[in-house]
Amino acid sequence: MRSAQPVGIAGYGAYVPRLRVRTSDISNAWRPRGAIAPAVAEKSVPGPDEDVVTMSIEAARTALDRAGTELERIGAVWVGTESKPYAVKPSATIVAEALGITPHVVAADMEFACKAGSEAMQAAVAFVGSGMVEAALAIGMDTAQSKPGDALEYTAGCGGAAYLFAAAEDALAVVEASVSHVTDTPDFFRREGAAYPEHGGRFTGEPSYFRHTRAASRRLLEDVGAGPEDFAHAVFHQPVPKFVEKVASELGFTPAQIDTGLVARRMGNAYAGSSLLGLAAVLDVARPGDRIFFCSYGSGAGSDAFAFRVTGRIEARRAGAAVADYLDRRQVVDGYGRYLQLRGKVRRG
Repeated sequence: MRSAQPVGIAGYGAYVPRLRVRTSDISNAWRPRGAIAPAVAEKSVPGPDEDVVTMSIEAARTALDRAGTELERIGAVWVGTESKPYAVKPSATIVAEALGITPHVVAADMEFACKAGSEAMQAAVAFVGSGMVEAALAIGMDTAQSKPGDALEYTAGCGGAAYLFAAAEDALAVVEASVSHVTDTPDFFRREGAAYPEHGGRFTGEPSYFRHTRAASRRLLEDVGAGPEDFAHAVFHQPVPKFVEKVASELGFTPAQIDTGLVARRMGNAYAGSSLLGLAAVLDVARPGDRIFFCSYGSGAGSDAFAFRVTGRIEARRAGAAVADYLDRRQVVDGYGRYLQLRGKVRRG
């Protein structure tokens, strides 16, 4: 897919909470002695005063500062998440209000499991590319949910990123093309009233993550007439590092191409923010002329793939905290009990 008018990323920003819980502390509570160590050593945890809204605001402020775009030019704000603080009340309106973008703006929350953020990116490209708005803000942010003792508890981290899309002539990275690929594959879900989501066990890898990621990626490569070797960097959704390594290898990408964007090794899987954080980490180091391959994945199920080309504006728009800064500033939570308390998993009465 290509927009009627060329579109690109004018500014971007990320956010990862400071707090971390060691997955070894989780293992000590739930796994038998001598069990294999978890794939992720530690994961990010939101503080008592942090949620999807507060983190989205922080990431968006960095994106807007880097873009330097006048607020009245922004015509849409979307927050992609599966862990919004209100069951019935949009997070996007709170974010837009805090940023000073209201009242004449399209605002809504998007849901598509782990690809809610990239779905917001597709909408932003479409709105700007059609000429409906001059600029649109797409955010992917999550305080990932997981049942105590479940496999997800070892990888479900928190964080995300924000992207301001505008006309290509003002972009630090231009969108060459995008692809969406979806099917009804029930690999991850949470029914109304259920405290935690459930995953479909054997469906998680195939036919879910790998099938959709491969299909979207191959279609995009075909659409842009390129091969893996034509890209300096590749970013994929990262539930665990081994999934990224496997699908990248199958598609023909090298470890060097995926290394920069593989942030899950240090903070876990931020669901809707996972691949968007990886893209932000790549933009922190990308050079003018670099091409970036991006493919998200969301349970339910589907993938969004984008091809970006970095412009000469990138180096002038890196003021503010980089993804690495957020990953480096860390404070370890004092044990599994404190983690449960912070995540509201211990209820009184």
